[in-house]
Amino acid sequence: MNTDLIGLVPAAGKGVRLGLPYPKELYPIIRNNRYKPVAQFVLDNLSAAGIEHTALVVNETKHQLLGYFGDGHRFGTHISYVVQESVNGSDGSTSPGLAHALNAAHHLTRGKTVFFGMADTIMQPRNVFACAHQTAQPEDDVILCMFTTQRPEKFGMVRLASDNTVIEIVDKPKQTDLTEMWGCIIWRPQFTEFLYDAVMRQGKSDFARIMNDALVSGLRFRGVHMVGGTYIDLGTYEEIEEMDRRFREE
Repeated sequence: MNTDLIGLVPAAGKGVRLGLPYPKELYPIIRNNRYKPVAQFVLDNLSAAGIEHTALVVNETKHQLLGYFGDGHRFGTHISYVVQESVNGSDGSTSPGLAHALNAAHHLTRGKTVFFGMADTIMQPRNVFACAHQTAQPEDDVILCMFTTQRPEKFGMVRLASDNTVIEIVDKPKQTDLTEMWGCIIWRPQFTEFLYDAVMRQGKSDFARIMNDALVSGLRFRGVHMVGGTYIDLGTYEEIEEMDRRFREE
């Protein structure tokens, strides 16, 4: 097992927008007359990159995820489960957010290169992580895997310099000239510790803000565009309908 690499998949959200009677990560994608939950797609992406250990971050209600994915051997990886506990923030919210979820696995990710993808998304090509990792340069701290989108208000948009280094992350802008979003991320230990300090010592919870702070501090972010790639987020029924339409057209 390559112990220097680890997958990181947050799946601790409540999924209230869909109102499903089961975790949205198990939403059925029917291909070739077989059931495949949406969360299995990101595990496929990680497996294609040679990731043999994945940390899956869940909340206390996600028992069905454990029942389906088990120890991960059927999906080409070993899965460790991390429970993201609810916290009461200054705004009274009990949803700690993405940054907290990613940091919850710090005891597993520290000292390693982290491959982070979301459990409710479908990314193509299948080897998206592998393609990005192959371009890694020694000075890279963070690599953003980027996709073209026509819905910038839903995503973290990326402003690049001419050498593809990242200038800033513009999170969910209502109006922008940017067309490239980040879909998944690879980062090295320096960013793992930056994230830990931001969440645990500074009390920050906005992941886009943390990334921008890391840029200001001197960490090197680089964007890698997935030419011809697609990114589907299953956060709403509108997006599920769009996904179904795309698959029917294939």
